Amino acid sequence: MTSAPTPEQLRDADRRARESAAPDRQLQAALRQAEGYRNFLASLTGLLTAVFVLKGQEDLSKLADGPRWTVITLLITGFLALITASWLGVVAVHGRPGEEVLLEAGRLLRYEKKRTRTVWLLVEWARWLALGGVLAVTAAVIVTWVSPGA
Repeated sequence: MTSAPTPEQLRDADRRARESAAPDRQLQAALRQAEGYRNFLASLTGLLTAVFVLKGQEDLSKLADGPRWTVITLLITGFLALITASWLGVVAVHGRPGEEVLLEAGRLLRYEKKRTRTVWLLVEWARWLALGGVLAVTAAVIVTWVSPGA
């Protein structure tokens, strides 16, 4: 059985909610999430590269023309998507080089709100590109397994 929260607990929770809604806290949360995605994308790209090298056909020239070009297209598309997703993760975490943050209070608040939205948008794009990249590379590996030789 749970007990009802005390007035002190409610005041403390209200204070924490106000603090977490502050633009600087929102920006910190967005940057932490972007860092996690950036690290995930880097390890995922390395893992997929290893899987394809170890599990794919050693010589794509042994495939028939259609499957060979399908595999090549899927690999190029997949790795470009993963590289782009990784780049977006870096931009989300670190911003653009030379970006100035003006220290006037109103401008700083606007910057924090805008930067938070930008980080979330970049992370969302990175997530979808990573998913597309993974699916493309996975499809390329499967095509090498099931396609007949030339």
